[in-house]
Amino acid sequence: MQGWKWLLLFFALLIVAVSLYFTDTIVKRIAADERQRVILWADAVQQRASLVNYTERFFEEIKYEERKRVDLWAMANRRIMEMPLSANIDIIYVEIITSNTTIPILITDNEGNVLDHRNLDPKFGDPAYFTDELKGHFSEYPPIHITSEMVPGFETQYLYYRDSRVFTELRELLDDFIHSFISEVVVNSANVPVIIVDSAHTRIIAAGNVDVPAESDSNAIAQVIGSLAGKNPPIVIQLPGFGTSHVLYANSFLLTQLRYYPVVQFAVIGIFLLVAYILFSTARRAEQNHVWVGMSKETAHQLGTPISSLVGWLEIIRMKGVEGDTLREISKDIRRLENITERFSKIGSPAKLEPVNVVDATRDAIGYMKNRTSKKVSSHFNSSSGEIIVPLNINLFEWVIENIWKNAVDAINGSGTISIQIEERPRQVIVDISDTGKGIQPGFHKAIFNPGFTSKQKGWGLGLSLCKRIIENYHRGRLFVKKSEINKGTTFRIVLNKQLTT
Repeated sequence: MQGWKWLLLFFALLIVAVSLYFTDTIVKRIAADERQRVILWADAVQQRASLVNYTERFFEEIKYEERKRVDLWAMANRRIMEMPLSANIDIIYVEIITSNTTIPILITDNEGNVLDHRNLDPKFGDPAYFTDELKGHFSEYPPIHITSEMVPGFETQYLYYRDSRVFTELRELLDDFIHSFISEVVVNSANVPVIIVDSAHTRIIAAGNVDVPAESDSNAIAQVIGSLAGKNPPIVIQLPGFGTSHVLYANSFLLTQLRYYPVVQFAVIGIFLLVAYILFSTARRAEQNHVWVGMSKETAHQLGTPISSLVGWLEIIRMKGVEGDTLREISKDIRRLENITERFSKIGSPAKLEPVNVVDATRDAIGYMKNRTSKKVSSHFNSSSGEIIVPLNINLFEWVIENIWKNAVDAINGSGTISIQIEERPRQVIVDISDTGKGIQPGFHKAIFNPGFTSKQKGWGLGLSLCKRIIENYHRGRLFVKKSEINKGTTFRIVLNKQLTT
């Protein structure tokens, strides 16, 4: 039976090990796949950042070229004003002025009168004066002063301009692109908590699947960065405006669930099996108890009739005047049979415990057994005190002593020594019964108390099981093998409480 239990335990552990190994393999594959996705995402961020950087440079060049066009337009306008009225206006200058169809331009004099304008927003109509609204519209760049030393009395004019409509639309598109490129890309297909931080790990540049605290809350930001810093090796990227940056990420919630799911599953199954085993064991013990009680009461009932007959025959013999030691011993044996019957009848019923001197009870039980044991068996009895009162059912307790004594006699094969030592402690009483017999194998120290376990060819394996039930169930004490050595002997220890416990 024990072999089957160990075999089933081995297969159960093997199934758990294989399942955990398989799950660990899957988790590692998913983790590698998630890291590869994060790497691809980081590469996409870096490539898109490079594109934004290039676009910024491109628009700076366009901006510079538009400024040159405005300067050229102002120069052409000044040259035309410097020409005499009778002179032929150079067609090149006219072409320069008329070719501007995109850049908004407005020219005023010192008093703010509008002298000319081109490509002005239709909402302003045809203004005659440089209003505050127009000033706000052309406030992006400082005005260009148009002066001429060749025309006497020429008053300085002011040329206001702003970016062309095409350039403005492209720049607005670029601004939206710059502000949204990280947040758009950060919603990655890996579906993992991820952040981009600077090289010093003090600033969060962007985040995905992570709640980012306010920039003013430095402690919260440090906690978020710290929570992801040690999860996986960081990925290094280069971002315009930030330089070297690090991508920090943690495993996805799905991967975390998958990693711990087998452990939780086996824990739940283990708890279920444990509860089922406890319930099964409780039911089995209850059934065994029922069988024990029924068998014990039936035994007591069967013994009652012949014992009553023996008592009657003993009285008839005495009435005929027969006396002597033999008759007294027969009388003792009949009283013992009556005690045995009473013991069996009490199995399954609450035992009544009364204050008893355990020293006298143990000595009486040994004395009875000693008179019926071979003279080759010597005994030693020792107690730390002559009177130790404990709550006992003396009839059942003597049964325990007698059973252990008989086992000791069998262990020494009818020749050896049995020692009984009683020790009083503050709350307990210790009764040690030792023999010089063949000893018990270490693996059987607990098994010998199981019902049906026996090393004898004709034994039933009930004695020690009943002894343990009497001590532990009825007296709330303990009975166990204190020590045992092969071919040297065994010591059984009984622990009794000096006060009743519930």
